Amino acid sequence: MISVEEAKKLIKESVLPLAVKEVDVVDALGYFLSESIIAPISIPSFNQSAMDGYAFCFEEVNQPLTIVEEVAAGDVREVAVEKGNAVRIFTGAKVPSGYDTVVMQELTEVSTNQLTVKDQGLKKGGNIRLKASQIKKGDIGLEKGTKITAAGVGFISALGYTKVKVYESPRVAIIATGDELVKPGNELKEGQIFESNTFMLQAALNKLMITPTISVVEDNQKETQQAIAHAIQNNEMVLLSGGISVGDYDFVKESLENLGVEDVFYKIKQKPGKPLFFGKTNSCYVFGLPGNPAAALSCFYQYAYPAINLMKGNLAPFLPKINLSITKQLKKKEGRAVFYKGHTDFKSVTLLEAQGSDMLKSFAIANCFIYIQAEKTVINENELVEVHLLP
Repeated sequence: MISVEEAKKLIKESVLPLAVKEVDVVDALGYFLSESIIAPISIPSFNQSAMDGYAFCFEEVNQPLTIVEEVAAGDVREVAVEKGNAVRIFTGAKVPSGYDTVVMQELTEVSTNQLTVKDQGLKKGGNIRLKASQIKKGDIGLEKGTKITAAGVGFISALGYTKVKVYESPRVAIIATGDELVKPGNELKEGQIFESNTFMLQAALNKLMITPTISVVEDNQKETQQAIAHAIQNNEMVLLSGGISVGDYDFVKESLENLGVEDVFYKIKQKPGKPLFFGKTNSCYVFGLPGNPAAALSCFYQYAYPAINLMKGNLAPFLPKINLSITKQLKKKEGRAVFYKGHTDFKSVTLLEAQGSDMLKSFAIANCFIYIQAEKTVINENELVEVHLLP
């Protein structure tokens, strides 16, 4: 068995970004940039009014001014600037050269084209967005590895781009194993349970903008191996739920060995999810997750989630971490690290009840993990702990 830290190090060393593709900017949401965006223009490309109001020379702020022109957004005329004059101007319009200040219309008095400035707090340069104040031509707009958000789509478009280069998103297959599994909506017989892991993992992947393929196989070595072989051939990642331990009906590990999947690590000194498997082929990464739902989801977020992020080109692939004080004392056995389900208000963190590897009820209200290292046995009330924030 290896430590949590060793396992995460191996994932970071083993998983590479996928191929680069070019997409329309409007379709780039959720992807990660494969190269930095360089600004081909300055934004703004001219001194721009930030208000509906009046442009004038600040040195004349205390005298009446004659309104001689009106400048709207998109107006490209050159407006002559003379002493004692001002122009009516609108938000987004180019400020005529020679004028250095805009006063908002609510803080003025106008009578027969005569303007009096009433803004006592106005300073020179007020209400003007200076040329290149957002970004200068030739500067880096967004760094390689940046996730493209809705605002990012807008910013890249504002720079004039119509297409952008990003990393591919992986195709992912989910395979659940177990004779006891029944799909929700069917009759549940004695000894059976409703299958939930594929729905849970699918939801987690949907949040990563990935739509997986899903299959459920019985505890049969031949069927298990065939399902895994097909999934590996057609996907860049395979998530296996259950069957990874060493019981008489656990066929996943044997199937992976038969298919030549390279064993990167198997079993971690952690709770939940000790029998976690991570392996790879030339074109696919494979995770053997525990069958117990809470353990499966914990392992997904701690290991498969960052692996997917690395494949997508995310330079910060792991769950974000903060240190917070815990609200009550916590005790555990030495030797295994533990990922506890917790809830935080970002001032402190509380350990939730029902921490069993099969228990999703507490997980459903959790918004974080409380991570306690293997060597720790007692965490006192108000002691700082490492908190991993859930997406």
